[in-house]
Amino acid sequence: MSKQTPGHKARKRFGQNFLEDGHVIRRIVGAISPKVGEHLVEIGPGLGALTEPLLDAAGALDAVELDRDLVPVLRTKFFRHGDQFRVHEADAMKFDYHSLIEEGEQLRIVGNLPYNISTQLIFHLLSHARIIQDMHFMLQKEVVLRLAAKPGDNHYGRLGIMAQYYCQVDNLFLVPPAAFNPAPKVDSAIVRLVPYKTLPIVAKDVTMLQNVVRTAFGQRRKTLRNNLKPLMAAEQLEALGIDPGLRPERLTLQEFVTISDAITETN
Repeated sequence: MSKQTPGHKARKRFGQNFLEDGHVIRRIVGAISPKVGEHLVEIGPGLGALTEPLLDAAGALDAVELDRDLVPVLRTKFFRHGDQFRVHEADAMKFDYHSLIEEGEQLRIVGNLPYNISTQLIFHLLSHARIIQDMHFMLQKEVVLRLAAKPGDNHYGRLGIMAQYYCQVDNLFLVPPAAFNPAPKVDSAIVRLVPYKTLPIVAKDVTMLQNVVRTAFGQRRKTLRNNLKPLMAAEQLEALGIDPGLRPERLTLQEFVTISDAITETN
């Protein structure tokens, strides 16, 4: 997440856009508000523009970086921090986040996520929600709108529903393309996800809930009657107090859980 240097060119295959706007960096760090003793994990630190103020504030940080050419650059840049700065050459999608924690500890995860893997990576991290205190990500604006969307919004769908099942989601602020080098073709935004310590709505089977939501949004323009036919008849939806003539984006998380639980109970 920093300005390019003559020695490293941003790689398109890694989705690299290095953040270089000092005002934006300070605003992100302010939103994260890192404290000494907290366990910070940065995904895709790039050349370390965000890493530096985070390390200075928290005193320690684990970085997960896929680009092997950046690993020695980061180790050299933050050599003075000794073993308080640990960089892991790894794919964030496959990395074992449990390996970083001691018993009772939780992670604060931050990162400028590549647009091409952001959705899959968020789903992966949600599976580790119980060991995560919070997450602050720079994402494509459209992805943040999907994460924070409410029923009836055009962006409301599978990603937002499942993120909001596990987390409180806050769309914090926009970041323009000019803040990066090279400048991406789209606006970015900062999002905060805070996993619930106690889920406000609990599904009997989360895998079934995911299946119901995925199936319901299989064809957005069609109604629940059509999309959920493989899982539940229209008459069964009516018996649950849900109108089968609605499109999926009209349903609340609670209503999706009600459908999921009813299917779970009959299986």
